[in-house]
Amino acid sequence: GKMRLEENEIEKILKIKLRNTHVMGYLDYMLEIEKKIEVSYINEEWLLNAYGFEILRSKFQNKIKRVFDIGMSITIGLMTFPVMIIAAIIVRLESPGAIIYSQARVGENEKEFFVYKFRSMRQDAEKDGAKWAQKNDPRVTKFGNFMRKTRIDELPQLLNVIKGDMSFIGPRPERMVFIKELEKQIPYYGLRHMVKPGLTGWAQVMYPYGATVEDAKNKLEYDLYYIKCYSLYLDIIILFKTLKTVVFGKGR
Repeated sequence: GKMRLEENEIEKILKIKLRNTHVMGYLDYMLEIEKKIEVSYINEEWLLNAYGFEILRSKFQNKIKRVFDIGMSITIGLMTFPVMIIAAIIVRLESPGAIIYSQARVGENEKEFFVYKFRSMRQDAEKDGAKWAQKNDPRVTKFGNFMRKTRIDELPQLLNVIKGDMSFIGPRPERMVFIKELEKQIPYYGLRHMVKPGLTGWAQVMYPYGATVEDAKNKLEYDLYYIKCYSLYLDIIILFKTLKTVVFGKGR
């Protein structure tokens, strides 16, 4: 909701400001200090007037991002190729079923695409319909569990990046059934589909694990920050934070 300031409050703040003290609005504080955009405080008018959002307009920024994506995917793909071969063999030996598992996810402009992963669950994992991933999911195989912790299961998504379904860095692609639900409950949830989804992203490194609506709202606030403040510099920071997570094993 909108907060109206009373006359005397405005005067007080003005006095403080004129005394050379740095005064910041709540949204700016969230943006600059917490590095997220609080959705309950923004409205259409704010979105129209907000600076930033370069990634949505600038062809140059998009070209740079695409070059970064392809460069990163090829580099990481080559570095992890032996790991992928070994993973493929173990997945095949451990339980019956396909090595690579593809699942429909929502991408840019809410278009669905198929995301690739090494199969980490038993074949009949979704016989009762779509489920949120659980912390200690009984449907996950032993090696599947190891792959999820080390993110090895996501390596086939480098192919999604090369194909252009995904970016290396962006909001996490979710499934349509969950998104329809979240769009009803969280204002501006659809805005995260204005850019390509990513293998990793600002929300993923700042807010590692979440399976509730409240978590989804928090993640959205970081995703919106990313869309608004995107730069190659921010992508590089996210890359290093992700490496730290993967190497030192914080996060999911």
